[in-house]
Amino acid sequence: MSESRLERRFAALKSEGRGGLVTFTTAGDPDYDTAFEILKRLPDAGADVIELGMPFSDPMADGPSIQAAGLRALDAGMTLRKTLQMVSDFRAADDTTPIVLMGYYNPIYSYGVDVFIKDALAAGVDGLIIVDLPPEEDDELCEPANAAGLHFVRLATPTTDDARLPKVLTNTSGFIYYVSIMGITGTKAASGDAVRAAVTRLKKHTDMPVAVGFGIRTPEQAAEVAAVADAAVVGTAIVERVKAGLSPDGIAGPNLVEGVVGYVASLAAGVRSARQG
Repeated sequence: MSESRLERRFAALKSEGRGGLVTFTTAGDPDYDTAFEILKRLPDAGADVIELGMPFSDPMADGPSIQAAGLRALDAGMTLRKTLQMVSDFRAADDTTPIVLMGYYNPIYSYGVDVFIKDALAAGVDGLIIVDLPPEEDDELCEPANAAGLHFVRLATPTTDDARLPKVLTNTSGFIYYVSIMGITGTKAASGDAVRAAVTRLKKHTDMPVAVGFGIRTPEQAAEVAAVADAAVVGTAIVERVKAGLSPDGIAGPNLVEGVVGYVASLAAGVRSARQG
């Protein structure tokens, strides 16, 4: 099998001697056109890998900000089919930046697993993060996705001990996403020492890149994580920039996209400064 976009990107980051920036936005938030404008500008702003959230009505692992983003997208008419269309539209101009879809199994199950995998590959999706499918359910989606050439990125947490970790890593590919704090997204941040210890432990079990997320809000925090991990993941804080750009009636304001893109550029600058000197 030829090297995937994710593999090429992390190999490039390693050769550059730096950690990467993984950004999360919700597809269709606050509307298709605005969300797509943000999406297509993320690479130039410094995003190395893009996580694109699949809106879902019951996002149990997400905090209030990402829950609200999903509801805004659903209210604007976003669907899983339109999410795949957004990736396809993005690929018309960018065939190098990896895109990983993140979300929950229910919409994929409703869409039809085999059809979804086929359509996702055709659209240019590189991988999946499905937060409510544990390794014990790998035959549902993980195994057929891997067999077709879609990476299946797994989450590890502070409670994923050394006995559990090999099971979590089975069938995982692309990278491992370390959730640095317990609880829902966007609530608090882990210390640099805790992240360093966690990455060191994970690296004893796998050669895969380790991306660390949850709670990163500032360029300084992103730099601290990128100094020890293969990538820093920022989601909630980006989604909150989208909300900040909305009018009182929920319409995208004239400065929304620039506000989001400028913020991502500041995070990227932090990440790129992490290992200098």
